[in-house]
Amino acid sequence: MLLNKWMKRHTPTLYAPMEGDIIPLEEVTDPVFSEKMMGDGIAIMPTNGTVVAPADGTMVQVAPTKHAIGLRSGDGAEILIHVGLDTVELAGSPFDVHVKVGDTVTTGQPLLTADLEQIRQAGKDTVTPMVITNGSTLEHPYSFHVGGPSLPGKTVVAQMYNRFSHVKLPDALAFFSGKRLVPIMTAFSMILVSVALYFIWPVVYTGLVGFGETISKMGTFGAGLYGFFNRLLIPTGLHHALNSVFWFDVAGINDIGNFWSGEGVKGITGRYQAGFFPIMMFGLPAAALAMYHTAKTKRKKQAASLLLAAAFASFFTGVTEPLEFSFMFLAPVLYLVHAVLTGISLFIAATFQWTAGFGFSAGLVDFVLSSRLPLANQPYMLLVQGLVFGAIYYAVFRFMIVKLNLATPGRESDEAVDAVATETAPEGDTKTAPVAAGGQYSAMAAMIYDGLGGDQNVTGIESCVTRLRVDVKDMDTVDQAQIKKAGIPGIKVVSPNHIQVIVGTNVQFVLEEIEKIRSHRAG
Repeated sequence: MLLNKWMKRHTPTLYAPMEGDIIPLEEVTDPVFSEKMMGDGIAIMPTNGTVVAPADGTMVQVAPTKHAIGLRSGDGAEILIHVGLDTVELAGSPFDVHVKVGDTVTTGQPLLTADLEQIRQAGKDTVTPMVITNGSTLEHPYSFHVGGPSLPGKTVVAQMYNRFSHVKLPDALAFFSGKRLVPIMTAFSMILVSVALYFIWPVVYTGLVGFGETISKMGTFGAGLYGFFNRLLIPTGLHHALNSVFWFDVAGINDIGNFWSGEGVKGITGRYQAGFFPIMMFGLPAAALAMYHTAKTKRKKQAASLLLAAAFASFFTGVTEPLEFSFMFLAPVLYLVHAVLTGISLFIAATFQWTAGFGFSAGLVDFVLSSRLPLANQPYMLLVQGLVFGAIYYAVFRFMIVKLNLATPGRESDEAVDAVATETAPEGDTKTAPVAAGGQYSAMAAMIYDGLGGDQNVTGIESCVTRLRVDVKDMDTVDQAQIKKAGIPGIKVVSPNHIQVIVGTNVQFVLEEIEKIRSHRAG
């Protein structure tokens, strides 16, 4: 399953933001969502009022009326969650927001709580659309599947919050009611989790040790398999259990201890260490160079600051995590290739009986210290092997990054368009209204305001999270074609004297420019 995901070029994943039944966006009664003016997505008929983060990301918008929130995921997706329909009219009464703009959030973290019953009593629909407002600009598009129940992104804390944040205790314990009850119940729940892990972890550990003992009997091929699984297990932290089989005395190998004490067999002892030197001293730094060379020009400096420090740490000390984690989740297929190449390196070094060892990790410091030990066998051939692997890493990484358009450091998708679109947005267009050149919205604002009829026709204007809400004297004066030339996704005429211009999550900047225009003309 993981391999399939890797081979699909890192298809991004979103979790449902609420509990309930998932329905197609087309079934939402508001055409702004059903016609996908704001973008593609799903809708949920909620059974629980807690809205959680559908992905790791950063909060970029919280509506003043609290009915809608926006976040930007690590993949660059701008996600809008709109709780209920026309709930902006409730002025925030049923909503309690737990985050603010700029906060970093994790999948399953509570963002907002809605009183669904209060929304229903106000005559509003509780259906909650979740849309990607910039889906057409993403390097890795999202696909949406509907039908059946949904469960929001789960963490223990999120579940405890959903379950206990509104619980009222007896008066004697009232201080611990509601949100204060959440950490208390979380602590108790983790005790139960710990008890479960007390029985589960020994089974997992024993399984990994047994697996390690099996491949240790395969000679040089086993050394290669160990190298592959050593890297593959790093994201989970389970590689430590596997390491104990080969490096220490769990299964009688004790590769590190025997190598440094000189009690092993020359050319054999050290085989589970030697092959890491070409990877950590040459392969990964070369991969960092490939990522730097393929970074976008305007982001090379930023990428260099990360990659240079990480490459030096890998070469000098053998600390690889900063470099590996820089692409492990952004481009998992590259990490899979890295694991394969590590396995091949250990196999080659073991086959030719080139050995060196480490007390900390396979960096320059340990290489120099171990190369003079009695059991070191042709250690400098590992440097030759390292040069070859450096070339392989650079070529493979550069080819795959460019060929598969992988989002390695410095290649993230742009978050905004540099110029205002001058043509009418096609029906059903899913992109957010573009940004004016230089990050300014004055041109778009002027085009929209003139299309609305200007000062002579506009009597009032405000915005919600995605739309300009405009009161006009005469709807016949409004030039919708002129407004659409600003590149906006759509227009909704609500009544003879009220029109909504769907701009997108950048609406606040457009409104600010319109207010400047109105103020200037009034002066």
